[in-house]
Amino acid sequence: MENREHVRCLIVGSGPAGYTAAIYAGRANLSPVEYCGIQTGGQLTQTTVVENFPGYPEGVDGNQMMQDLRQQALRFGVDMREGSIAKVDFSKKPYVLTTDTGAEIEADTVIIATGASAKYLGLDDEKKYNGQGVSACATCDGFFYRKRTVAVVGGGDTACEEALYLAGLCKKVYMIVRKPYLRASDVMRKRVEENEKIEILYEHNTLGLFGEDGVEGAHLVKRKGEADEERYDIAIDGFFLAIGHKPNTDVFRPFVDCDETGYIKTIDGTPRTNVEGVFAAGDCADPNYRQAIVAAGSGCKAALEAERWLTEHNL
Repeated sequence: MENREHVRCLIVGSGPAGYTAAIYAGRANLSPVEYCGIQTGGQLTQTTVVENFPGYPEGVDGNQMMQDLRQQALRFGVDMREGSIAKVDFSKKPYVLTTDTGAEIEADTVIIATGASAKYLGLDDEKKYNGQGVSACATCDGFFYRKRTVAVVGGGDTACEEALYLAGLCKKVYMIVRKPYLRASDVMRKRVEENEKIEILYEHNTLGLFGEDGVEGAHLVKRKGEADEERYDIAIDGFFLAIGHKPNTDVFRPFVDCDETGYIKTIDGTPRTNVEGVFAAGDCADPNYRQAIVAAGSGCKAALEAERWLTEHNL
C-alpha cells in the first residue's frame, strides 16, 4: 500500500522496557516510533511509591517515574503515539503492523514491550483499594507492610514465594487458598507449612474487602456453597494477589514463539525472538522476575540488538 508509513524501529508498549528501549533507540538515531498501548506507562502507573528502582534514594511515585522515563525518551526524538497494535504480519519483510485505528506501518525492526497483566479475582473492592492495600507484587510493595498483617491469595509456587517473602517482613501472613490443598511443589509447600508466621486458610474464597482509608480487613467464606459454609472477617493491612499474570502477547502469537502461558520465548538469553529483527523486552518475556529494573535492562538490550540488526542489513 502506497500510504503505509515506513519506520526503521517500531516499539510496542510503554512501560520501563518500552521507554528504555526508546531512549536507546533514539540516541542511536534509529528514529523510533513508539505506540504506548492501552495503559501508557505500564503497570507502575497503578502503584504509589516505588522504592527499589535505582536513582531514587527517597523513593518515587510510580506515575512520576514513568513520566521521567517518557520525557527522557522524548528528549532523544522518539515519536511517541497513543494507541495499540491490533494486528501484525511478520510473514515477510518489512513487517506490517496495524494500529487500533486501522493505520498500517511497515517496520524493519520491532521491539515488543507490551508487558503482562496481573490476574485479579474480579472484586469491585480490588479496584477501590488499588494502591491502598491491594497489590499484585509482594517484592514491589511488601516493604510498606513491615510488622503488619497481610493476606496472599493463591496456592501455587508464586503464592508460596510471595507468602514466604512477606513473612520475612510482616507480623503475620494469611494464605487464602481456594482448594483444600496447595498446588505448589513439595519443597515450597513444606516451607510455607513450617513457617510460624504463615496461616493457610484452605477452602476459602474472598468475598470483599473493607476499610476507611485503605484495606483494614477481608470478608471470607469457607467451603462456599456447602452445608457447613462459614462466613467471617479477618483483620489485614494488605491484600496481595498471587494467582498469576497474563502476558499481553495475543496479537503476536501467530508468528512469535511463546510458552504455554503466552510469554514470548527469547533466544540464548538475548531479546531475540524466532522472527528475525523482532525482539522482546520486559514482562511479556519474563515469567520469573517481573521487576521494573529488569524490564528496563531488557529494553536496553532489545534496542542495542535492533541497532546491530539494522546495521548488519544496511537498513
